[in-house]
Amino acid sequence: MTQTWHTLVSEAEFPAEGKLAAKIGGWHVLVAKTEDGTFAVNDRCTHQAALLSGGRVRRGAVMCPLHGARFEMDGGKCIGGAYKDLRSFPVRIEDGVIEVCVPDAAPGMDELPVTL
Repeated sequence: MTQTWHTLVSEAEFPAEGKLAAKIGGWHVLVAKTEDGTFAVNDRCTHQAALLSGGRVRRGAVMCPLHGARFEMDGGKCIGGAYKDLRSFPVRIEDGVIEVCVPDAAPGMDELPVTL
């Protein structure tokens, strides 16, 4: 599967709260800066398809606002619940610009969030 790097935002424009949700190449992506770096995951809880970007990021993990499941931002591993891990995306910072690499293929229905 081919993947492409996409420009997200400059580091100076990244929100002070430490997280940013964006739609990149058809993918809903949550990018967060943690103590360990900048990471990106699919912005969709694997339990009930809620947007994770409505939850808080603490200690390197995002918490689902719907039911409290927690996922590591570095790699997407579920650490608070018995749910499938999140898809994670590579992140790089080049010349002060944050870039995220997502698959060129559109996400499947099982990877899209339910948005109201």
